[in-house]
Amino acid sequence: MKKILALFALVVLGTTAFSQNWKLDAAHSKIHFSTKYLVISDVEGDFKKIDGTFTSAKTDWSDLQAAVTADVNSISTDNDMRDKHLKSDDFFNAEKFPNITFKSKSVKSLGKGRYILVGELTIRDVTKQVEVPVVYNGTVNDPWGNTKAGFKASGKINRKDFNLKYNHAAATGEAVVSDAVEFSIDLVLIKQS
Repeated sequence: MKKILALFALVVLGTTAFSQNWKLDAAHSKIHFSTKYLVISDVEGDFKKIDGTFTSAKTDWSDLQAAVTADVNSISTDNDMRDKHLKSDDFFNAEKFPNITFKSKSVKSLGKGRYILVGELTIRDVTKQVEVPVVYNGTVNDPWGNTKAGFKASGKINRKDFNLKYNHAAATGEAVVSDAVEFSIDLVLIKQS
């Protein structure tokens, strides 16, 4: 009986001991988005300031826990007037809601380094559960002795689900800004000691 208890303790403690904490490498990570303008063109942008923490006890990332934050005031579409409008109450209301957050709740492995990360996305004062497809690109050691892991996530949301309410139309009836927003996220994580 003692051997069984000792083995059980080893398994439980071993799982905890091997839990790895990772921090977002902001210099090599980005959140990119794209939406249609007047149905005829794409408007693209990035959030220049992002942060995040990640934990996984399993080497296959099948228990990944993630928390990511994007600073709304760092939004950039290469047009100052448009960026100011995006920070206004028509869209993000950066003054009142300065951050977009995602916190994972579970992960589904699809095999071969592909996952669905299920979590809560908060934009403005709206929190909704979303499923984000994620691809694990591998783990390497950089020239400075850091262990880094790379991931790519992508998906689509409806901006109006998150109270980004701007609703103007062109004279011919086309929406100035599409409701659908596509996003792609490149993440490089640094293993913490």
